Amino acid sequence: MSHLIKAALVFSLAATPVLAQTPSRLNDLVGARAGQSEAELQRRGYQATDRGEVVGDGRLSYWRRGDECVSIMTRDGRYESINQAGRDECGGRSSSSNTGAIVAGVALVGLAAALAAHNSHHNDADDNHDREYQRGYQAALYGSSYDDRHESEGYHEGYLAGEREGSNRRHASSGWIRGVPAAAQDACTQRADRQADRPSGSSVATGMRELGPNQYELTISAGWMRYSCRVSGSGEVLWLEPAR
Repeated sequence: MSHLIKAALVFSLAATPVLAQTPSRLNDLVGARAGQSEAELQRRGYQATDRGEVVGDGRLSYWRRGDECVSIMTRDGRYESINQAGRDECGGRSSSSNTGAIVAGVALVGLAAALAAHNSHHNDADDNHDREYQRGYQAALYGSSYDDRHESEGYHEGYLAGEREGSNRRHASSGWIRGVPAAAQDACTQRADRQADRPSGSSVATGMRELGPNQYELTISAGWMRYSCRVSGSGEVLWLEPAR
C-alpha cells in the first residue's frame, strides 16, 4: 500500500466523528421513567451536576461518576438517551455541593411537601387520588405532555404543582442565584421550611436582590408559597415574611 493511500486512510479515520455510546452499566435505564431512575443513578454512584439545558421539547442533564461524565436526554418523562460525554461537560459542581443537592433531591422532597399540603386542603385524599397526583406531578416535572386522555382531578392538580416545582428548580439553578453565598441560601431556605411546616429541603432560593455589601434579599419558594428573606452573606437571617 502506498504512503499516499495510507495517509488518506489515516485522514479519513481521523475525520470520522465518533458516535456517542451508552455506558453498558446504564443500558437498562434508556427508556425508563426519569422520576424513578434518578434514585437508581445515585445508587450506581452517579451524581447530578448543576448543568442542564433545554433542547427542543426535551431536557439535557449531566451526571458524573468519578471522572466519568454522561449526558441524559429526557423527553416525555423518560430517558430517551444516555451517552458518554467528555469530562469537561460535567464541569459544574456535583450534587455534593449545595446547589447540586437541591437540584438532585428537590424532586422527591418537593413531591412529599406538595402532596402533604394538597391533602391538608382535601381532608387527606384517598390512595388513588394520591397516585394520580404523583403521576401528574412527575409528568410535569420531567417535561411530559399533559395526558388529557387519562385526566383526573388528582392528575390535574399534581401536574400544576409539578410545573411550579420545575420552575422553582430552574430558577434555583440559575447563575445569579448560585452567586449568593451558600450560608445565606441555607439559612433562608431552612427558616422557610420551619415557617411553612414543610419537610427539610422543600424550599429553594428563586430570586435575589443585593441590598449592600454582604447583604441580600432572597425570594424563597416552596411549591406555590413565596417568602422574602433578608440575610447576611454569613447566614444571619434578619427577617422572613410572606412575599407580597
